[in-house]
Amino acid sequence: MTDFLATGSLPDEYRELALTVRDFANRVVAPVAAKHDAEHSFPYEVVAGMAEMGLFGLPFPEEYGGMGGDYFALCLALEELGKVDQSVAITLEAGVSLGAMPVYRFGNDKQKQEWLPQLTSGRALAAFGLTEPGAGSDAGGTRTTAVLDGDTWVINGSKQFITNSGTDITRLVTVTAVTGQVEGKKRISTILVPTETPGFVAEPAYNKVGWNASDTHPLSFTDVRVPAENLLGEEGRGYANFLRILDEGRIAIAALSVGAAQGCVDESVRYAKEREAFGQQIGRNQAIAFKIARMEARAHAARTAYYDAAALMLAGKPFKKQASIAKLVASEAAMDNARDATQIFGGYGFMNEYAVARHYRDSKILEIGEGTTEVQLMLIGRELGL
Repeated sequence: MTDFLATGSLPDEYRELALTVRDFANRVVAPVAAKHDAEHSFPYEVVAGMAEMGLFGLPFPEEYGGMGGDYFALCLALEELGKVDQSVAITLEAGVSLGAMPVYRFGNDKQKQEWLPQLTSGRALAAFGLTEPGAGSDAGGTRTTAVLDGDTWVINGSKQFITNSGTDITRLVTVTAVTGQVEGKKRISTILVPTETPGFVAEPAYNKVGWNASDTHPLSFTDVRVPAENLLGEEGRGYANFLRILDEGRIAIAALSVGAAQGCVDESVRYAKEREAFGQQIGRNQAIAFKIARMEARAHAARTAYYDAAALMLAGKPFKKQASIAKLVASEAAMDNARDATQIFGGYGFMNEYAVARHYRDSKILEIGEGTTEVQLMLIGRELGL
């Protein structure tokens, strides 16, 4: 990893993975992206293809059904998928970093053996229920409760904006809940809730601006009873543990964002070479060429940022600041490039059948999900001692 930052060439195993996923994205994902976006339908056939390739198991050990790879391998896959369909990319990202990763990081042996083989194979999806109407970045706003009744947790409350929470293959939701108080502060824990548990309901899906082929629901919990052994990690450490998951996830979202930014560049270059106006290709106009050049510069800088954060993470070094920088820079690159690509395409860029139109609608959430731009700025400033 660190060698790449110095030499500029990916090691063979990473390069081959990226090329394999790129081929899959162009051959399988791209042809159906517009259809699923228009129909707001979950791309089960695409997810099955990703599962067959082992993408859901990329960063997990083989003993749990994984591919024995690492988090950077996942990021490369997300970048390639993000070029053609952000909905598919976020389905993989959330399935791994928010679904399976908390079980792998904080689960006991029994929990890992029960859930990880299902999740790493892609036969099942898991979701993470953190956000509530009054709680997200502000953990103190959490109102969902879990009360221990003998050897059973009784959960009541609601969650919102939860990805992968209502598909036909969703089997698990990890829920943050208040399990008590310590010195007047809420003690927040995480609990595993199988989706077939009585009282758990995935409410009707949202009608979103973008990511229309991604599954997103509000959730409700009404006297949901699960065994006490479903506690994930230590009681009271739920939110702290999830902050670690978010730090990793920001690198993954940055990779997805770079894919979106680069996808806009690629589409714009192609169009600028084909489209003629006033007797010449529009790419020969300096205004267009310079706009695309800036787009390429943004994508390149953002890619370097997420590579750097991933290298630190894999080396076991502190990476919180670099993850926030990568997420900040990459999400803004995706949004800026989507706007510029739409402008280059003109009227065609406003038509949903074109990839740049989907990127224009999809990219805004990249500046919001897994920590808003403002949260990233706050974290970077805090890491600087401000």
